[in-house]
Amino acid sequence: MRTNVGLWWLLTVFFLLVAIFYTGWNIIANPGEIIDRIEWVGTVALFFTSFMSALIAFYVDRVHRAQGGDLPEDVLTADIDDGDPELGEFSPWSWWPIVLAFSAGLAILGLAVGVWLFPIGLAVFVVAIVGWVYEYYRGYFAR
Repeated sequence: MRTNVGLWWLLTVFFLLVAIFYTGWNIIANPGEIIDRIEWVGTVALFFTSFMSALIAFYVDRVHRAQGGDLPEDVLTADIDDGDPELGEFSPWSWWPIVLAFSAGLAILGLAVGVWLFPIGLAVFVVAIVGWVYEYYRGYFAR
C-alpha cells in the first residue's frame, strides 16, 4: 500500500511537470497573444489528470493509514493464501450466467441495431435472473 501511495504521488508530480512543460512549449512555439498561444484542451486535460492522480493518491494514503497495518500483499513473508478472502458461493455447473450474458448482449444489440430486439432481450433477462436466483430451490440441487 505504501508503494501504491508513492506511485500515485509520483504520477501526480509527473503529470504536473508535463502540463507545465506542455503549456510553456505552446507559449514559446506559437506567435501571437498569450491567450491565443496556449492549447487549452491539452493543458486542461494534463492539469486535470494531475489533479485526479492527486485525489487517488490522497485516498489510497488515507485508506492505508485507516487500516492499521500492512496488507498481506505488502508483507514479504506472507503466503498466497493469506490474501484471498472468502468470495461467496458459486455454482460451477450453472448455465444461467451464460444466458444472462446473452440477454445483455441481445438488449445492447437491440439498442444499436433495432429497437424491436430490446424487449426480447429484457424478457430473456427476466427469465435468466429468475432462473439463476431460484436454481437452488428446484431440481437436483434443491435444499
